[in-house]
Amino acid sequence: APNEPVVKKGDCVEEGQLLGTSESFISSPVHSSVCGKVTDIKKVFHHSLGPAPAIFIERDDTKEDRTYTTQNIENLSAKDIVSKVRDAGLVGMGGAAFPTHVKLSVPEGKKIETLIVNGAECEPYLTCDHALMLSSGEEILKGIELIVKVLRPRDIVIAIENNKKGAISAFRKAIKTAATEELKSIKVVALETKYPQGGEKQLIKAISGSEVPPGGLPLDIGFLVQNVGTVNAIYEAVYLNKPLTQRIVTISGDCLERPGNYVLRVGTTILDALETSGAKLRGEVKKVIVGGPMMGFAQPTMDAPILKSTSGLLFLSEKAARSFEESPCVKCAKCVDVCPMNLVPTDLMKNIKAGRWDILEDLYIADCMECGSCNYSCPARIPLVHYIKEGKAAVQRKK
Repeated sequence: APNEPVVKKGDCVEEGQLLGTSESFISSPVHSSVCGKVTDIKKVFHHSLGPAPAIFIERDDTKEDRTYTTQNIENLSAKDIVSKVRDAGLVGMGGAAFPTHVKLSVPEGKKIETLIVNGAECEPYLTCDHALMLSSGEEILKGIELIVKVLRPRDIVIAIENNKKGAISAFRKAIKTAATEELKSIKVVALETKYPQGGEKQLIKAISGSEVPPGGLPLDIGFLVQNVGTVNAIYEAVYLNKPLTQRIVTISGDCLERPGNYVLRVGTTILDALETSGAKLRGEVKKVIVGGPMMGFAQPTMDAPILKSTSGLLFLSEKAARSFEESPCVKCAKCVDVCPMNLVPTDLMKNIKAGRWDILEDLYIADCMECGSCNYSCPARIPLVHYIKEGKAAVQRKK
């Protein structure tokens, strides 16, 4: 559900102050990432929603950044932890941006048996999760402890692809010397490096062999998957009372002189992020993508803001971002072979083109994770994900 502003034009706000909230359960409040003055409230371009309401704040450079001190959490109940997570505005930081407190509120009759902490960063270019695992391993383990206090899973797994050897080694060492038996029982699983390994349903199958049923959720079979960035944010929300106002973002692409991982404040525009990070441009930029090259969103403007779920900013040349003309389907079934959800993308496309929206739900269009594997493998260069997104939007409108 969308938030309603709790500030107005002309108000002075502090860093971490609540800006907007909703009474709906499936929602997430937003907070100011700077001290400053509210100059406007109007719609801006949101990378996946299109025009969306936003609060503009002119930063006051004379004020120092807010400091956060560690809180005593010994007497916090599971309910208290979930409440702090909600109040801090936490969402899934792997890209989906689903409210974290909702994920931690397991419905009656369901039980989480296995917690999987997702460090399987599988998109090309993106390394923000890897950087976080190397710099904040201790905080991530404390975040895991908090989730365990809420959900009481039987097993805990940290899943990392085997090309991230530094992160695997660091976690294994930290677990050996952990203070509690719960943390010492954590398994670090080194997974084969492949795409789209980072999807939660793919992780569950790779680790356990279990499959989430079509139309189902991981909790239906006793699993909960949380991104490492989200787990670190849970630590900060509970231990430091720190709302989600900044994150690590990979700034990369073949048009950059200094690609790297940078801590950026939520709300920073793409242009300002580029200028303040020092990741200088070289050559002509053909395409700017928020996220990774497979699942990210091309941007029509450099004024689009960094969001809580923004994992990367890619600046690509014409060579790297070349486009292709669609040609007729040759019925090779390559898209079917590579689909990690076992869907038939060509069937979806044909029914979408024909406007047969009632059939799409029977073909499990909602299960498509928009990973782009079908696009990448299609010799006819059919933009299958584009059609599927159109189909999903049409199904939603019908509802």
